Amino acid sequence: MEKIWGSFDLSMIEKLADMVSEKELSEISLTDGDKNITIKGRKCPPPPPIAAMPVPALTAPLQGAAPAAAAGDTPASDMEGNIVKAPIVGTFYSSPSPDKPAFVKVGTRVKKGDVLMIIESMKVMNEIKSEFDGTVKKILVKTGAAVEYDQPIMVIA
Repeated sequence: MEKIWGSFDLSMIEKLADMVSEKELSEISLTDGDKNITIKGRKCPPPPPIAAMPVPALTAPLQGAAPAAAAGDTPASDMEGNIVKAPIVGTFYSSPSPDKPAFVKVGTRVKKGDVLMIIESMKVMNEIKSEFDGTVKKILVKTGAAVEYDQPIMVIA
């Protein structure tokens, strides 16, 4: 085998170039002492899909009135109970897909561990589960709306 540069030979470079092409890698870099070789692909591949991990809902019993921005025109009496807050920034979805029914509606009885909603963040669908038993008293966000971290989403009493 003909050594091209340090321990790098032509057949190894060709195999690396084939690997970059087949796997649609952006680049491969090798170092041998003070010698470096980098083989670059034509384009960067999309990031690998990340499996959705369940994110526990942040909940807190309401003490006093809810913030005006989160509650809007909701009377204080409707805000009594446990507040389910967004654990992440993202987009709120009440159902697993547009053609499926909502996970919960006002009046739905839920148990600890039941899925309440999905919050999409960075193209990952995160199921948000209930931290307690109760009945959904109020849903404060419309499906498809952007939610902020720690924003009240739902009242469960």
